[in-house]
Amino acid sequence: MGSMSTETEDRGSNRSQRPDSRAFREFIGEDWGPRPAGPERSEAADYTKERRRALSRRFEGQRLVIPAGELRVRSNDTDYRFRAHSAFAHLTGLGGELEPNAVLVLHPVEGEEHEAVLYFHPRSPRTAEEFWADSRYGEFWVGARPSLEEMTTMTGIRSEHINSLPDALAKDLGQVQLAAIASVDAKIDAQIEELRRRESLTEGQTLDAKLLEATSEIRLRKDAWEIAEIQRAIDVTAQGFEDMIASLPRAVDHWRGERVLEGAFAARAREEGNGLGYDTIAAAGNHANTLHWIVNDGQVKEGQLVLIDAGAEVDSLYTADITRTLPVNGTFTPEQAAVYSAVLEACEASLAKANEPGVRFRELHEAAMVVIARHLEEWGCLPGTAEESLAPEGQFHRRWMPHGTSHHLGLDVHDCAQARREMYLDAELEPGMVFTIEPGLYFREDDEKIPEWLRGIGVRIEDDILVTEDGARRLSESIPRTIEDVEAWMTRVWAQRS
Repeated sequence: MGSMSTETEDRGSNRSQRPDSRAFREFIGEDWGPRPAGPERSEAADYTKERRRALSRRFEGQRLVIPAGELRVRSNDTDYRFRAHSAFAHLTGLGGELEPNAVLVLHPVEGEEHEAVLYFHPRSPRTAEEFWADSRYGEFWVGARPSLEEMTTMTGIRSEHINSLPDALAKDLGQVQLAAIASVDAKIDAQIEELRRRESLTEGQTLDAKLLEATSEIRLRKDAWEIAEIQRAIDVTAQGFEDMIASLPRAVDHWRGERVLEGAFAARAREEGNGLGYDTIAAAGNHANTLHWIVNDGQVKEGQLVLIDAGAEVDSLYTADITRTLPVNGTFTPEQAAVYSAVLEACEASLAKANEPGVRFRELHEAAMVVIARHLEEWGCLPGTAEESLAPEGQFHRRWMPHGTSHHLGLDVHDCAQARREMYLDAELEPGMVFTIEPGLYFREDDEKIPEWLRGIGVRIEDDILVTEDGARRLSESIPRTIEDVEAWMTRVWAQRS
């Protein structure tokens, strides 16, 4: 089986007509002009050292291995665009499509904090075959990669060739334990597994889990640079929402109007940032009642609402996460306005709770649910009172609001997800935390427990919130959210873009 596998893998070269003469090899490596100046130190480099220091303090005497990740095959010999693992991006500051197959290692130093070393595949000289023949690393194929010196300048981290990594990982094993972010790079997983087996290291999985947990928890409070990047992502997202509003008339005329909206946002996110922070939800009519509707193959019709949940990811890999529910023709019906107003009231109650001293993260959801349950009682949806529904043994209101109201936001749209409960859900809000507030109400067309006037309406409103020393505030305040402001916003965009 092994030989057959190798044989089929080698067939990728069947269509190659690459010249291979010695004369050509010499010819292609000659007479190239000087390279342009290398990169400057990144703005993130002034912050990443403290992030690494925070991680170092938790793992004294252990070697920490944080891979960027691998390129993933999309089809045959084409790969998906690369996006580094968020822990790697957070600790190195490398965003965009940098740096596949790289590995950050924090080496323990007795009596001191860890020494950070970045192992990666630097560019080859122009005389090397890789320069013109290697479709994964060659300059002819993927552009000029940084040198070791340039990477060190850019990141502020000492850089070494990836080929030296195996020896670096093996150094002093027995006295030093290995902790790694697993399931990110299969080759690194294999190297570490072999080292642990060889040295009879038995605590690997436990240490790996603790490292993953720690890399989440040190992201719970954002530094000033991270907050600025999230704000940048929100600003790009705001532009993308206006592009979608402008495209609504064309969406109404298109047989898959939801994809018209999706495409309009994707263009803005890619032009101004790295792309999408997550797949856009563009859900018209009853599709809004499917929480993760990303098929986006439906029509967009006059008189409907369209729920759009979208976020641009900027080049640093920080993302926004915004939801607005828009009337397709620019005006809410009385029924739509009633549901929208209830959801907006829940948003405001949650934000008000976030501004109370000593509040815990889970209380943001509880505050929103008080409002949601009260409106559902008023509309005759609940089997009893709102108070009965809010009790742990009730929770009937969750039929129409099944998800959580808030999650942390940053490099991941659901950031810090591996943090311990006491550090996340049960934690008090602290300055630097960034999270969403996003209650909703979802009334499916076939739901016979609700009045007919509610059926088919789905509404979610989502904003991105920063906790400061003076309280919590919306970073997405510039994106209209009240009924009057949304209707005026849509009218203005149509007038400007017509």
